Amino acid sequence: MAKILIVDDEKSIRYTLREILEFEKYKIDEAKDGEEALEMIKANDYDVVLCDIKMPKMDGIELLEQAMELGKDMQFIMISAHGTIDTAVESTKKGAFDFIQKPPDLNRLLLSVRNALDKSNLVQETKVLKKKISKTFDIIGESEPIESVKDTIEKVAPTEARVLITGPNGSGKELVAKWLHTKSQRSSAPLIEVNCAAIPAELIESELFGHEKGAFTSAVKQRIGKFEQANGGTLFLDEIGDMSLSAQAKVLRALQENKITRVGGDKEIKVNVRVLAATNKDLKEEISKKKFREDLYHRLSVILIKVPSLNDRKDDIPLLVDKFLGDIAMEYGESPKNITEAALQKLQEADWSGNIRELRNVTERLVIMSQQEITGDDVEKYL
Repeated sequence: MAKILIVDDEKSIRYTLREILEFEKYKIDEAKDGEEALEMIKANDYDVVLCDIKMPKMDGIELLEQAMELGKDMQFIMISAHGTIDTAVESTKKGAFDFIQKPPDLNRLLLSVRNALDKSNLVQETKVLKKKISKTFDIIGESEPIESVKDTIEKVAPTEARVLITGPNGSGKELVAKWLHTKSQRSSAPLIEVNCAAIPAELIESELFGHEKGAFTSAVKQRIGKFEQANGGTLFLDEIGDMSLSAQAKVLRALQENKITRVGGDKEIKVNVRVLAATNKDLKEEISKKKFREDLYHRLSVILIKVPSLNDRKDDIPLLVDKFLGDIAMEYGESPKNITEAALQKLQEADWSGNIRELRNVTERLVIMSQQEITGDDVEKYL
């Protein structure tokens, strides 16, 4: 049941609003002035606050400001007999959902309350979804190598430093990039990912920088590249060691000048992008083979984060398996299966050339093929 606080110094107004809203099955509290209302807001969670503007001790605008500072999810509907356009604009700028003049039209008031509740519900749902997403992309583990990675992320994420993430396939380099973005000052802007290994060499420049109509045979319309899409946010260049030398030269120029030029165009476009890159290759070895530009390497590797292989952090396998069992159960709509200590021991003794990705696949296989409890025999049979 939605909870609404009515704030007005006139008892008759409070009584009338209470009768109307209780008839609509809302739970109602009352406050006779701003000071009393503020204490009630601190002590309770309200979905909507109906607030008069002209009140003794603390007026409605001041209450609105102080309530917004508390960071609670509630919608303010301001009500006043002395309303002007300026007052309405001021209250909206300070965070009010709506402004209604006294005496309020009943249908208008109820519609505003319903809309405010819809917004409040959306805010709550968004927070729940964000929590689910953050749990999905959490970095699981307490071993020394992974704690070192977490510590580096905490220090580096709030900065604008470019980061080069290295490590074997399936070790979680993409996850590190996502956390660097999530914990950065750019988290509200997009994170654009490019898998350089999955794009043919002849198309990588168009993918990164875009192209103009007619730039080549199949360019039937203008295309916005990944650098422009990531403007104001983060660009993650995964498997950058597979990028062609010509594309490397253009990426280097973009990093040096914060400008790009679309393929087939001559106009320079300013971009504000933080670049994160990842590779499973030894770039210094690639440099010695003339397959990777040394100047680009130094531009990208302001900070180096080496993600350990699963074989280097086997102490984390029980935690990872527990996480995967929960995730898989949620996907299948079932209760998580139990796993015995003997089964975990065998998983820790195994060689994990495919790293976290392989462990996730094996865990899903065990969930599908085993009975309610996953045993050591199951691991031997299905690993």
